[in-house]
Amino acid sequence: MKAFLAALFALVVITVGANQILVNSDFSSSAVTASSENVRLSD
Repeated sequence: MKAFLAALFALVVITVGANQILVNSDFSSSAVTASSENVRLSD
């Protein structure tokens, strides 16, 4: 039981840490793929 709880705690710590790293590194789909060069405004 102690090993299971330690694994759950480690899972939460890793999940929160990975989320903070990704949020602070501006690694979002809008930041990576946004491009105004490929937008056709008028024909």
